[in-house]
Amino acid sequence: MGIQRSERAEEITRRMMGAIVHRGPDAEGLLVAPFAALGMRRLSIIDLPGGGQPVFNEAGDVAVVFNGEIYNFMQLRGTLESRGHSFRTRSDTEVIVHAYEEWGEQCLRELRGMFAIAIWDARECGASGEAARHARIFLARDRMGIKPLYYAVAGGALLFSSEVRSLLASGLVQPRVSPDSIEAYLTFGSVAEPSTLVEGIFSVPPGHCFSFFADAPPTEPSPKPYWVYGDAVLQQEGPGPKTFHEAAKQLRPLLEETVRDHLISDVPLGVFLSSGLDSTGLVALASRLQSDLRTFTVVFPEQRFSEAAISRETAKRFNTRHEEILLDPGTLLSQLDGALKSLDQPTVNGLNSYFVSRAAHEAGLKVALSGLGSDEIFGGYSTFVTTPRAAFVAGLGKWIPGPLRRLTAAAALRLVSGDAVRKAASAWRSPGDFPHAYFFTRLLFTPFRVQRLLAPYFESAKYSESHKNPWRARMRETARQARRLDSFTAVSCFELQSYMVNTLLRDTDAASMANSLEVRVPFLDHRLVEFVGRLPKSAKYMRGVPKSLLVEALSDLLPDEVVGQSKRTFTLPWEVWLRGPLGVRVSQDLADLAPPLQPYMNPRAVRGAWQNFVIGQTNWSRPWSLFVLNDWVRHHVTGGAGNAASTANAVHPGAASTAGANARR
Repeated sequence: MGIQRSERAEEITRRMMGAIVHRGPDAEGLLVAPFAALGMRRLSIIDLPGGGQPVFNEAGDVAVVFNGEIYNFMQLRGTLESRGHSFRTRSDTEVIVHAYEEWGEQCLRELRGMFAIAIWDARECGASGEAARHARIFLARDRMGIKPLYYAVAGGALLFSSEVRSLLASGLVQPRVSPDSIEAYLTFGSVAEPSTLVEGIFSVPPGHCFSFFADAPPTEPSPKPYWVYGDAVLQQEGPGPKTFHEAAKQLRPLLEETVRDHLISDVPLGVFLSSGLDSTGLVALASRLQSDLRTFTVVFPEQRFSEAAISRETAKRFNTRHEEILLDPGTLLSQLDGALKSLDQPTVNGLNSYFVSRAAHEAGLKVALSGLGSDEIFGGYSTFVTTPRAAFVAGLGKWIPGPLRRLTAAAALRLVSGDAVRKAASAWRSPGDFPHAYFFTRLLFTPFRVQRLLAPYFESAKYSESHKNPWRARMRETARQARRLDSFTAVSCFELQSYMVNTLLRDTDAASMANSLEVRVPFLDHRLVEFVGRLPKSAKYMRGVPKSLLVEALSDLLPDEVVGQSKRTFTLPWEVWLRGPLGVRVSQDLADLAPPLQPYMNPRAVRGAWQNFVIGQTNWSRPWSLFVLNDWVRHHVTGGAGNAASTANAVHPGAASTAGANARR
């Protein structure tokens, strides 16, 4: 019976691995044991000949598969060897299995890096044969959520993988759209964790882990935190810097060490370069540590969107091998289907990363550094200013009768247009919609508009049943953490656990892995995040100077033209392109909702979002978000699980990832 169950688990896992070949084209690995199978696809980056997975301990009774990089693996290896552990490879993967042997679940505290980890532990029951049926399987995700890790309980199995589409490919998860996740998507432009757009599939939250036994009947797991941002930044070990200049002086060597560690690679590596402080700072630091550094910038024919001039000067200053990727409407249209299929979940933002990742892959790179995370920890977003304002408006609104709030909000919108007014009016109209005013600053559609778009769902019994959903609980937990922090650090908390993990990191992972590229994010090294988070506001913020602490720490390296420019957000010229041939495609698509969306969405309101854009009453992001949602559902839900697997296989290849199942039938 155990053998039959093992064969069943292997069959399921192989299907899931087949759906993520695009993440790891170089090799595959599979562990098959009674009641369980763990598999992976590899993009070879560290220890090319010896870094295959799964990796076992000396006794063969503990094994690991994982996706990501452990940046302190050499230091950990030295510590573990001094404690008697023997290593057979030069890979960072092997460090994980010995660290787990040595410290158990507490090993996660020792790991610096980005990771989704699956460990098979049969030490208490024997490593082989029927005795191993009671093996423990331990899953963990990195602190910041850089690498994804999804799970589902379906068909008598607990499944886990690096992609939603891989779980669909198992054939066990029914491809049903989650209407409460559509609500989150329309509200913020991406699906909010731990929910996904597919009912029954959930994400392990950042900094969480859980375990189960291979032979136990699968039950819905309850991931537990091993790292919490709010707790970590309040745990001050010894006296920290008190002044702005002291903080900048201590930050500089930490930045240098972090970038050096993120440059470790046995394959070609480059940096995504824009005109901004973040990527310029990375290039400045990396170019001092690595000669012949390669940089990549996406440029556009529309000069007001293009960052070519400043990034070109930056590349010249730091002597990099620079490449510009010209993206025009014709190129976008010709590659649009492939770009959309690269998205593991729908998002309003994800294609930006796809095209620069594609260019880096075509240039022969396997690794690229990105400046993600700097805005969140150093205060680069407007939300650091607008959140206190939204909190004031929402707080005042709670004292005003509802009918008067609704009347005055409508009047304000008739008199004044613009996103800032729309968000402020929403905070005034319904201050209790979210657990903190920050969430009003990140709205795509206001809650009032979302209710119109999802009128059939909001009017159904299913809405009242699911209103207390996982993503709203996660929002409340983030708000709980933020309440203990100063106003600046509280916004960092929200940004890191909302926009960063729900949009930027998820998009970057999917888009880069679709192009056989691993993207590393040095600014999200947890030591750096904790260091900045623990600083008092006065030691990391100068009024009127965005990201002032980073500017001060790198003042001798950053070009004046980069420091002096206004904040720019890297985005494609959608506003212009949607008024051309791309707009024809979008308008036609929005006139035909995918069947799984039809029970929940109001087609008239969907078409109205496009018409409002055409006449200039709303910006491009709203109809575009509806187009991406419709396209994703049509490709990954309408056709069922088998179609999801073939669609994933059709995407360009990507990086090492995990998949697995424990099956009881």
